[in-house]
Formats: sequence, C-alpha cells, structure tokens
Amino acid sequence: MCRVLEVSVSGYHSWRRRPVSNQQQWDALLQQRIREIHQLRKGRYGSPRIHAELRAEGVQVSRKRVARLMRVGGLRAKGKRRHVRTTDSAHFFPVCPNLPDRQFDVQQPNAVWASDLTFVPTKEGWLYLAVTLDLHSRAVVGYAMDAHMPATLPLAALQMAVQRRCPAPGLLHHSDRGSQYASRIFQGELARLRAKGSMSRRGDCQDNAVVESFFSSLKRELFEDNIFENRIVARQAVFEYIKVFYNRQRRHSTFGYLTPHEFERQAKAA
Repeated sequence: MCRVLEVSVSGYHSWRRRPVSNQQQWDALLQQRIREIHQLRKGRYGSPRIHAELRAEGVQVSRKRVARLMRVGGLRAKGKRRHVRTTDSAHFFPVCPNLPDRQFDVQQPNAVWASDLTFVPTKEGWLYLAVTLDLHSRAVVGYAMDAHMPATLPLAALQMAVQRRCPAPGLLHHSDRGSQYASRIFQGELARLRAKGSMSRRGDCQDNAVVESFFSSLKRELFEDNIFENRIVARQAVFEYIKVFYNRQRRHSTFGYLTPHEFERQAKAA
C-alpha cells in the first residue's frame, strides 16, 4: 500500500500513532448532530436551515462548515417537483386589480392574506389543497382539502382563517384570478367580511409568490417522488406538515430563520 501511494513505511506508522485532532473530533460530533437534524426534519433541510437550527441550540459554527460536512456525509435537501396547473382563468366573472403589486413585506398581522390551490398526488387520484397565508408571518391560517376543486374549497380555507384570526374590516385578500376565487360565492364572502379582493395578473405566478413558495416547499419536503396510498393518508400528512412542522418548526430565511410562530410571538412582544 505504501509503495502504491508513494509514502514511506515509517511515515505511515507515524500517522497511525498520531492522535485525532480536536478539529476532527469536533467535526465528527457536528456531523452526527447534523445527520440527526436532517433525519428529524425528514430530509427537508439544507445547510442554511440546519445551520440556523444549530445556532438556535447555541452551537457556534459557520454555514460553510455545515455545508462541507453535509457534502462529506452525502446529505442534501429534497429537490424540486414539476408544476401542474390548477388555475382556470377562462371564466366570465369580474376580476380584482393586483393591489399588493409584489410588495409582500407586511408589518401588521391579519392585514394582508394570500390564498391559492394546489394538488397532492395519491393512488386514488388528486387531493386538492386550498390554503390561506398571513403575509405578515407567512403562517398558514386556514386550509381545506377535497377530491375536487369547487369554489367551496378555498371558501372553507378562508372561513377557517376568519374563525381563527377574526380579522378587522379592511383586510386585503389576494389570490390568483381562478374561477374559484372570482366566483360569486367567494367574492360574496369577502364582501360580507368587508374585506377587499385582489388578484394576480394573468399568467403571472410571481404576483402570488409567497403562496407559490409555500406550495413548492410542501411538495418538495412532504412527498417529493412518493405517491400516497390514498387520500386519507395524504390528508393526515398534509395536516401534520402544516400544523406541526410548517407553522411551528420550519425556519424561514425571510425572517432570519425564525419559524412563523416565533416571528409572530416576537412581533407581538415588540
């Protein structure tokens, strides 16, 4: 082996007798904790969020070091999925103007909400998911699931959000211009709440980028290449992702890697 590697035999034995350095020991401990966090978060975290998790635990380590140890350990965050269109804008309902105009930095809670629809694949067929997010903290404040996409699906998500948050009159609700959100039943509910409607421009997903980002994270982190056995299993998985993980545990780069729950708590205390 020494001949092949072109090193001396004495040099090899000297290396064998050399004690493990403090840095190597620390790297081994860090790598073990990084793997534990990666497994605990079900492979959803890359180096930035694992670094934030370690810092929250009081571990002083650079992000580059975390990234290096993840590469050495073969760890990475789950990748992106393909996009499937769920917006039907070919309707004759009136549409609202795009009022946020991509200004998603909202200073007060329950002032601007954003909503959208997506799908979850199962062996029984699609499970459709409607969510409503508070742009102040990115928290999911309402959601609903069904095997179909009637106007009552996003309406149920909105009503859950209203029941939980009790927004004051003047709430701005933003969505795409799909038929479910432009429908009389949905717009009628906004009018009853004395809320103002807003819709993205045609074919421009960046106008509702916060919800699109949430859906991207959900699909990447929850099921990636897996298909749920049935809609019941998928419903439970989505429920746990939103209630247990996303709102209370998932760290957001927008807020310095605080969770939505932590951000709301700190904003309220400020």
